[in-house]
Amino acid sequence: MKPAPFDYLRPRTLAEACAALKTADGGAKLIAGGQSLGPMLNLRLVQPRLLVDISGLEALHAFSETADALHLGAGLTAANIEDQRIDTRAVPLLQRVAAGIAYRAVRNRGTVGGSLTHADPAADWVNLMPALGARYELAGPAGSRTVAAADFMTAAFETLLAEDEVLSTIIVPKPAPGTRLGHAKIARKTGKFAMAIAVVVAEPDGGTCRALIGATHGRPILVEDAGARFGLGTGRLDEPGLAGLLADAGITTPAARHLHLTALRRAAAEAFPQAIPS
Repeated sequence: MKPAPFDYLRPRTLAEACAALKTADGGAKLIAGGQSLGPMLNLRLVQPRLLVDISGLEALHAFSETADALHLGAGLTAANIEDQRIDTRAVPLLQRVAAGIAYRAVRNRGTVGGSLTHADPAADWVNLMPALGARYELAGPAGSRTVAAADFMTAAFETLLAEDEVLSTIIVPKPAPGTRLGHAKIARKTGKFAMAIAVVVAEPDGGTCRALIGATHGRPILVEDAGARFGLGTGRLDEPGLAGLLADAGITTPAARHLHLTALRRAAAEAFPQAIPS
């Protein structure tokens, strides 16, 4: 099958892209890497009247580093990060996660922003960015606004992004010195979407101990006080409490629950090697 007919626009600026989206009144789709949208167009799962190609916008390929954060243009690809064409060493999980996404051909073209706005619950960036406390800059005809990554995805394949907005920048805070990081991904084979993802971020000196359980049926489960609530890092993981949290998110079968708890144990073991959860 091939896509339904559509008009094509390659804007020269971010403002022009936003204006085109506004004029289309919900009938347009953005395309950058096209790793998700391309197959959807071919299967006619989406049939936009207008395709707005933002792959050439310089603003979306920008990268900068400040004292406390990395600013990633939404058009940067997983390969940009994997190959360290941009220096993301201040947030070491970025390169590691990038290298584990799908296959090299996908990483060459798939963009960070495209994955975030597609909002597949099993996607890697969707689950990493909230755990890192990232924020997103959204550009629109009336200006820009910033939202927390934890709030951006509202449900499976749904986000806060308005029809005339473009995700322009991902702001990733630098972990404080001594921050413990853990990440685990369970998939049937390398390159496949995750069946379970977990991320642990524990700040030093008794600061926030954040845990994320991802690849659920919807938005990731983010727990800001995972140490106090579920014993993360103590060696006594509160599995009944976590099972209740998973059940609230629709994870009710023993096999699925086991996968998610295993991923969390692995991430916690990496962050706290001296206290392996039981």
